[in-house]
Amino acid sequence: MMVNLSLTDLMDYTDWERQKRHEWMRQQGDQILRVSAGANGDRFETVGDLVKHIFSAEKRYVERLSGQPMTDTASLPNDNLEALFQFGHESRNGLKEFVEAFPPDRWDVPQEQNLVVVVITVTPRKSVTHILLHEIRHWAQIGAMLRIAGYKGDFHDFLFCPAMGGIVRHEPGRASSR
Repeated sequence: MMVNLSLTDLMDYTDWERQKRHEWMRQQGDQILRVSAGANGDRFETVGDLVKHIFSAEKRYVERLSGQPMTDTASLPNDNLEALFQFGHESRNGLKEFVEAFPPDRWDVPQEQNLVVVVITVTPRKSVTHILLHEIRHWAQIGAMLRIAGYKGDFHDFLFCPAMGGIVRHEPGRASSR
């Protein structure tokens, strides 16, 4: 039996994740973006750096897949919550437009992509899947950074999001006897 997980399911989950993170971060204020990645944070020193990276990477992958010039995100601030999430909204709209318009018969045709440090040949399906998994991985990293810094958040697990249906009841559960 083959079970299909669609790109739409992962997009729905990451849309939900972005909304939750944005709402929670807005309550904390822009200073939440300055939380440190720790002593070994070299490429990404703060939460803001990682948020900027998530949205910038999404934008650039879609541009690569579409044959468009790369957007220079150097001037995008990593310390302004609303500016970052507005850019994230724009990058997500671009991804959704790409997915909806991309010819179905080309999803599994390999394309060469220049990632600056390496040139790879992958299918658009793999690239778009990577965009979404890349985001999921970095949100988890951000969640860990914030917990270490003393911030408590709520559940971000896929199980609790509205993608693919399901109902979350806010009442105590019972421990399983298994």
